Amino acid sequence: MTFGVVLNGDGTAHFRMWAPSVDSLGLKLDEADPVPMTAETGGWFSATQKAAPGTRYRFVLPDGMTVPDPASRAQADDVHGPSLVVDPHAYHWRNTAWRNRPWHEAVIYELHPGAFGGFAGIKASLKDLATLGVTAIELMPVADFPGRHNWGYDGVLPYAPDRAYGTPEELKALVDAAHGEGLMIFLDVVYNHFGPDGAYLHAYAREFFDDGVDTPWGAAIDFKRPEVRDFFIQNALMWLNEYRFDGLRFDAVHAISPPAFLPELAACIRAGVADDKHLILEHEGNKSSLLRGPDAKLFDAQWADDWHHCLHVLLTGEQEGYYASFSKPAEQLARAMAEGFVFQGETSPHHAASRGEPSADLPPTAFVICLQNHDQIGNRALGERLTRLADPQALAAATALLLLSPNIPMLFMGEEWGTEKPFLFFTDHTEDLAKLVREGRRREFAHFAAFQDEAKRALIPDPNAPSSFAASVPDAAEAREGKFAQRLALHRLLLALRREHVVPGIPGCRSAGARALSAHAVVGSWVLGNAALLTIATNLGAEAVALEPQPGRVVFSSGIEDGSANLPGRTTIAWLAQAE
Repeated sequence: MTFGVVLNGDGTAHFRMWAPSVDSLGLKLDEADPVPMTAETGGWFSATQKAAPGTRYRFVLPDGMTVPDPASRAQADDVHGPSLVVDPHAYHWRNTAWRNRPWHEAVIYELHPGAFGGFAGIKASLKDLATLGVTAIELMPVADFPGRHNWGYDGVLPYAPDRAYGTPEELKALVDAAHGEGLMIFLDVVYNHFGPDGAYLHAYAREFFDDGVDTPWGAAIDFKRPEVRDFFIQNALMWLNEYRFDGLRFDAVHAISPPAFLPELAACIRAGVADDKHLILEHEGNKSSLLRGPDAKLFDAQWADDWHHCLHVLLTGEQEGYYASFSKPAEQLARAMAEGFVFQGETSPHHAASRGEPSADLPPTAFVICLQNHDQIGNRALGERLTRLADPQALAAATALLLLSPNIPMLFMGEEWGTEKPFLFFTDHTEDLAKLVREGRRREFAHFAAFQDEAKRALIPDPNAPSSFAASVPDAAEAREGKFAQRLALHRLLLALRREHVVPGIPGCRSAGARALSAHAVVGSWVLGNAALLTIATNLGAEAVALEPQPGRVVFSSGIEDGSANLPGRTTIAWLAQAE
């Protein structure tokens, strides 16, 4: 590791920091007086001192200001306090025979660590998640953030798991236990910005940023600098090698510039890990080129937001914001089912410039699809889930399409039993910053019809109020009875059917086309790698639509078939046949 602390094995530790904006740097261990660090070429400073795991340390700037290590492995308190020396090899791994599951087996369950009870709470739920039928857990970001709780995208110390969730050893124990249950475990990482409170890099490494490029979070991170690229590459390798995560999800990489860093990142990861790891992108630009490489695989998949947006419009009728680009949702959904992305170079009402690249040649596994995720729920003013917005029968039909399609499906915590609790945007900032966040969030929704009145905007929950976090914690006890138990049973059934009928044929799967049947209905087919033909027809409208008989036997129907050639309203039917 170039950054941070390395234990030497003789009772000493080597401390290193890149601080090109200052002429000198000191190292303060526990309560001892600072010692000067040695200046090296290129803006680096280093020192070797006696230090054991658990030692508190800070770096001292020329003006006397003390700052945490930007590559801190753990913090003693919060992001403003001292860092802790951590022995990355102290944890005793139990499931040492684990090898990553193939990507085509992935059924992802996204969760917020804080709302799930921290690392210990997630660990206690692993058996239930495995029984449900998911095969991969995806943690929203754990990078240390200010305060007691945060969405996760205000992290400022990307190497340090936040203390509110648990210690580094507890996170490793969670990964270890997941492997013991046969579950992959992924981590969401944020490399496009730092949060607004606790990021001290500007004080000693202004060169980390490009002041000529502005972003919603301030000056852009300057990925043209090798030190910056190394900082994030080493972070990715730490999570994959030391913590043994099975994959990473990279947040909003369209905000990373220059984009050439992304292939470099993938290549360095592929070269730097012993086991195959799964790499997932969020990229607003639908960059299919990042999913293929001239010599080797780059990234495994991208979040297919287009697929989500089509289904959301069909289920809710909403057309504001980016949903305005999906005015023909059934036709657009058919393209997403057959080709992955809807926008492959076209313009749209929400994107004046052309967006996307051709994607029809990619396998279905190149696209992670979902009905709900942290963004699509939490970025709503009131954080409503689809259980509050859609017809229950139509939502069940959409769920069947999600879980039986040969893409990589993802569920969001609580979705499996249909919780109606919201998932709000929440923070725990100081009052001055909290006021700015609260006012800024309410301004974001001023152009929506429901919130053009100031009094209505005032009803948008305050992100900094403790109640916003508390309201976002799902209650698994709901799933024991009534409609919640029925929804949970549906998810278990669909995942069992997926495991039996779909997963064996995903390798080598290719689309056989898809088309709209009406303004609310679609049908699509895939030739699976085992020579089976999978056909799925979904009608999210209230009225039946004409559909010619499909080959094969029905393996699932979410509605009551009337014996005619029609596809009933609010129904999904899946057929399986032997392909010719």
